[in-house]
Amino acid sequence: MLVDSHCHLDFPELSEELDEVVRRAELAGVSHMVTISTHIRKFDQIKAIAEGYDNIFCSVGTHPHNADKELDFTADDIAELAEHPKCVAIGEAGLDYFYDNAPREAQAQGLRTHIDAARMTQLPLVIHSRDADDDMISILKEGMEQGAYPALLHCFSSGRKLAMEALEMGHYISLSGILTFKRSQDIRDIVADVPMDRLLVETDAPYLAPMPYRGKRNEPAYVAHTAEVLAEVKGVSKEEIARITTENFFRLFSKAKQET
Repeated sequence: MLVDSHCHLDFPELSEELDEVVRRAELAGVSHMVTISTHIRKFDQIKAIAEGYDNIFCSVGTHPHNADKELDFTADDIAELAEHPKCVAIGEAGLDYFYDNAPREAQAQGLRTHIDAARMTQLPLVIHSRDADDDMISILKEGMEQGAYPALLHCFSSGRKLAMEALEMGHYISLSGILTFKRSQDIRDIVADVPMDRLLVETDAPYLAPMPYRGKRNEPAYVAHTAEVLAEVKGVSKEEIARITTENFFRLFSKAKQET
């Protein structure tokens, strides 16, 4: 069985046929999914989806694109919302210097707040990082100096330095459909050097559909294609990569075990 550790089931591309999306995921061997928050103010919608299905969990947090709109939420606020039994992670939060949809200062402030919430709750922080490797390393290290917290670099598409620094801090790395793209050899080369016990898989659905569905709407069932390529990179069977990434998921997202 596989776990889609990061999808957005509240987005209209998926929510309008959610029962069918979930059914197709189960038929593809996807046992659990985490629907990820991008707006704290929409957490009620996120948690309602998780409450409606035994095998779906959720997170609470603010995507960096929206950071400047939710700076009024404190780490205590986030931690309180995360007490919901189906909420198993903080985020996604981080830095996105590719789009720069929010001021970089706001993104950094929001990331620090989410790090504090992850430290308080000891729930994993789901990190979004794009074209911001040096600042991400600096802020993650700064956070660790204030006290350890669990974290996951989601949809990894960054450089080797960020990967290795994150691993050194004890964090995990999740691979999306990007891993399957022809142009992603650099990412595959980095992943080849990542310890097996630090790897997860995801879709980031409805975005970033893996080959052979690239360019189409993504959905949790397609995580199997990313897992297959990951197995090839690591030189193990599909069954082995499914077992390992699922074990890694439940180790990192330890609160999810209470619901299985």
